[in-house]
Amino acid sequence: MPRRRNVTATLDPAWLVAGVDEAGRGPLAGPLAVAAVILDPARRIRGLDDSKQLSEARREALYARIVERALAWQVVFIDRAEIDRINIFQATMLGMSRALAGLAVSPHYALLDGNRLPKSLSCPARAVVGGDASEPVISAASILAKVSRDRHMVALEQRYPGYGFARHKGYAVPEHVAALRRLGPCPEHRHSFAPVRALLEPGLFDAVAESIACADA
Repeated sequence: MPRRRNVTATLDPAWLVAGVDEAGRGPLAGPLAVAAVILDPARRIRGLDDSKQLSEARREALYARIVERALAWQVVFIDRAEIDRINIFQATMLGMSRALAGLAVSPHYALLDGNRLPKSLSCPARAVVGGDASEPVISAASILAKVSRDRHMVALEQRYPGYGFARHKGYAVPEHVAALRRLGPCPEHRHSFAPVRALLEPGLFDAVAESIACADA
């Protein structure tokens, strides 16, 4: 499917434009990763796309090219405790602000994937729904965030064996939910997410299980 006409093409070509995207809003465990990147127009990177549409091998190859050729890039992690303290939406907004502010080169403008902008940003910005598929600079950010988080979850498998983090990256797949029920939550599990909270609060598990069953019916 061809890309839609992107927002970048409507901006001043002399501007340095940053792309910002996240990985890991939905999982039951692990941090949220947020990346910001400014691509170099003179060093084009072919094959950029929404990280979810790329194979792991392709993401890894593109990650290496992005960090080599970008004018600036930054990846930040919002850990489990902070996610639980402020909620996943606010954690996403905070991560986007931190990643953008952490760039070694200051952009003139930023494009953020989604439909909301953080209240405090270091430059003018626009939210772009589906931007990880339509804006190459956001695609690059999505790849940086996804690869960085996936590598982190593989490392967590060594610290907390038995949950399968290296395979499912903390998402609520049946294997993970079964391990969570068998082993209980580890320090990386998000207490504010219902399947985890159900194991920490007596009586809540049955309600969550019933809601899941009704949704599957």
